[in-house]
Amino acid sequence: MVTTLELHGYDEFQKYVANIDPNSRSVVVYFTGEKLPSGLSWCIDCVEAEPVVKAYLNELKKEITFVFVDVGNPETWRNKACPFRTDSRTRLMVIPTIIVWNGVQRLEGSQCAKRELLNMLFEDED
Repeated sequence: MVTTLELHGYDEFQKYVANIDPNSRSVVVYFTGEKLPSGLSWCIDCVEAEPVVKAYLNELKKEITFVFVDVGNPETWRNKACPFRTDSRTRLMVIPTIIVWNGVQRLEGSQCAKRELLNMLFEDED
């Protein structure tokens, strides 16, 4: 029931969200640091949250699209002009961040690794 998608960088993200129905609440976006050759993100909080999020998604019985978006390498992310930070639709301050697209619900940082908060995010999303 959960469809997942991976996007790399701001350009791919921008192209994808341009085609989302403005009234849709069935898209959830997870912003994370770019993966290293090891397959893990350079972002320690992202590495901690990802297995919790993926396990939760495997059990979720909802029709949603869950979009994994890598925000780039550490230098790109730490730049104050990083478009993920400055875009009024995302306004990221930390990664990982999970946003219900076209909604107000979001989890930031260590919140993303807490199953009970994921439950609340997806319950509120109805």
